[in-house]
Amino acid sequence: MREVYVSSFETWRDAARRLLAEGVGPEEIVWREPKAPTQPRTLFDTPPEPPGTASPESRVPSPDFMVPRAFLDLARAVAPHPDPDKWKLLYSVLFRLARGDHSLMLRPGDAELQRLRRLADEAPAAAPAGAESFVPRTSDLEELRRAAASCQGCDLYRHATQTVFGRGPATARAMLVGEAPGDQEDIQGAPFVGPAGEVLDRALVEAGIPRPDVYVTNVVKHFKFVRSPKRRIHQTPGTVEIGACRPWLDAELAAIHPEMLVCLGATASKALLGAGFRLMQERGRLLKSPLAPKVLATLHPSAVLRAEDKAGQDRLYGFLLTDLKLVAREISVSPG
Repeated sequence: MREVYVSSFETWRDAARRLLAEGVGPEEIVWREPKAPTQPRTLFDTPPEPPGTASPESRVPSPDFMVPRAFLDLARAVAPHPDPDKWKLLYSVLFRLARGDHSLMLRPGDAELQRLRRLADEAPAAAPAGAESFVPRTSDLEELRRAAASCQGCDLYRHATQTVFGRGPATARAMLVGEAPGDQEDIQGAPFVGPAGEVLDRALVEAGIPRPDVYVTNVVKHFKFVRSPKRRIHQTPGTVEIGACRPWLDAELAAIHPEMLVCLGATASKALLGAGFRLMQERGRLLKSPLAPKVLATLHPSAVLRAEDKAGQDRLYGFLLTDLKLVAREISVSPG
């Protein structure tokens, strides 16, 4: 029997990789958690067994197989649970996947999966670590964008298709900040390319602001949603997710130094100007903030789409257009 000490998802993952590579079956392992800091970290620190020590029946044909994302998400969710049997269950399911049981994660009646899912439901939620450790010390937007692609600062990355970083030139005089990417943004990997983006594009054209000249981003860089039978339904990010993602927005502001910062919608306005900010009372006014020389809050383009009727849409669009025309006038004046 192999004794393996693990204390987190990461240490279990590393141990499981080595075990699969050696062809060690689930029945050959005793998983243990260290009881004190002086406990040996893992027996995998010793040299691996010579080739041929594992039985032919337990050998994994390809230890480099692609682990299904659904399994990784489940393993991360189960890891905080105090039940020590979780590591054994996880490796057993992983071993079956590695041996070619490709439909396992889709099998609702599997006993091991059912137990793992119960543990995941019972496990305490881990607090997001935040994006700070993922943000490189650079003012280069392309380098920031590449680094953001691997951000795991909050749990939203687990289900989103990709990070949706800001787009626009580093020389932009105006920076527009929305709430979070939607379904199309998540698919295409760019901000404001869905229905709300079409409204914004129309308003920018009518206001006389070329979109390629402005920098457009969101306070949160991953799509938050719930699934329905037919589509993914957008959810407003919470304060924890907004706070976890804030280092990326700070890095964008530092890289661009916009003359004018435009908050699109209540979520972005509260995130940047304070929780007590009232959008409909303050929209369309030039505000003082250390974030930029000029700050203005206006409606999010999606508010236009949510209006109950054509008259309501026209009214809200008029607010947005009026505010963007003010932005156009302000950035048309040469600095100084």
